[in-house]
Amino acid sequence: MEETSRNFIEQFIAEDTAPGGRFEGRQVHTRFPPEPNGYLHIGHCKALIIDFGTAERFGGICNLRMDDTNPAKEDAEYVDAIKEDIHWLGFDWGDRFFYGSDYFEQTYEYAEELIKKGLAYVCELTPEQFREYRGDVSTPARSPWRDRPVEENLDLFRRMRAGEFPDNKYTLRAKIDLASGNFNMRDPVIYRIRHFEHHRQGSKWCIYPMYDFAHPIQDALEGITHSLCSLEFEAHRPLYDWVVNNVSVPNRPRQIEFARLGINYTVMSKRKLRKLVEEGYVSGWDDPRMPTLCGLRRRGYTAHAIRSFCERIGVAKVPNTVEYALLESCLRDDLNQHAQRAMAVLRPLKLTIVNYPEGKSELIEIENNPNEPESGKRLVSFSRNLYIEREDFMEHRAPKYKRLCPGEEGESCGLECRLKGAYLVRCAGFVKDENGEVVEVLCEYDPESRGGDPADGR
Repeated sequence: MEETSRNFIEQFIAEDTAPGGRFEGRQVHTRFPPEPNGYLHIGHCKALIIDFGTAERFGGICNLRMDDTNPAKEDAEYVDAIKEDIHWLGFDWGDRFFYGSDYFEQTYEYAEELIKKGLAYVCELTPEQFREYRGDVSTPARSPWRDRPVEENLDLFRRMRAGEFPDNKYTLRAKIDLASGNFNMRDPVIYRIRHFEHHRQGSKWCIYPMYDFAHPIQDALEGITHSLCSLEFEAHRPLYDWVVNNVSVPNRPRQIEFARLGINYTVMSKRKLRKLVEEGYVSGWDDPRMPTLCGLRRRGYTAHAIRSFCERIGVAKVPNTVEYALLESCLRDDLNQHAQRAMAVLRPLKLTIVNYPEGKSELIEIENNPNEPESGKRLVSFSRNLYIEREDFMEHRAPKYKRLCPGEEGESCGLECRLKGAYLVRCAGFVKDENGEVVEVLCEYDPESRGGDPADGR
């Protein structure tokens, strides 16, 4: 990779893997961690392509991990759909498919490790009290349970796991800095009680780790070198680093943030898209009006067009919104280059070649795609009676009009035009119905002009 072509993420990775860097000699290892609570949409594509594409460019690997730590919203249907969409885009995770719930036991053990180190405690504040005790920019947060003895914390945490308490009765909080200017570091909750049936674990667990605690541990256990995520996690990076630095994980990844993709006039919220589906405004997640990948696929978008779109907008640190027209332009470019051509007449007007033998027909070869000769040719039937678009004939010639029309005064025929892949023809007349509407165009053809320039060079 040329250094001048690197975006800022690739610059960081190049520095990390260079001699003396924090990952010198390591294979670049990224991950894409979608939450299986909905279908992937166009906004996810940027993250997906950055995660998989960056690993590819550095000769590395990328894991696919389902972030299923929230039992209330996840479903196996979404897991299958996510995998299908990623494969459709042309990426593959090999044998590196994981679930966040695969690490529940290890995550729990790391939570106990923090308790034993005096770096976590069980808190009894209700959600309302938690907000009250949170403090503000000039006032530190508080918790009357912060100095609870280690043995008592361990006992309560184990009883939380055993299911002895109702939802929200207790939480486990990391003991960091109640006066931090970054509110994410003010003793954040890292475990909560949720009596929900998990889509994979069933009722085995009734306590679940918070994303900010589970995610860095999962990255570390999978050997991730670079955890690439969207910009809203920038303020969470100190907590990410605190977690991997204070538990005995075998690896300490680096988190790097980038700006999310925004497209004008396009809903990018899974919550809002789910509402459209559940309330019947659309026929499903794959409704062609939806910005989901399966919806775009049904609308006719290609994987190459979507990847090209994400490559064109690039990778930036500053949020921005791009025009939907750019996505459409990428599709047009891709279809123009690769799509097989077809002909259709939407407003038909009969065309009769008066000097073509009656009863005769022939097959004309037409390229499937002039930009892609290897796509081959197709055969189209040609005969005396054909149909053209009504807009391809004009009774009274307008300035700069280059299609079929009668000859002007003193001309026996009008302008000469070529029928696609076939012969040159001229309009020799037309027929109208009783309402004065043209219903048939009469033409003469040049039998020596088939499929190419005529001998006289005209």
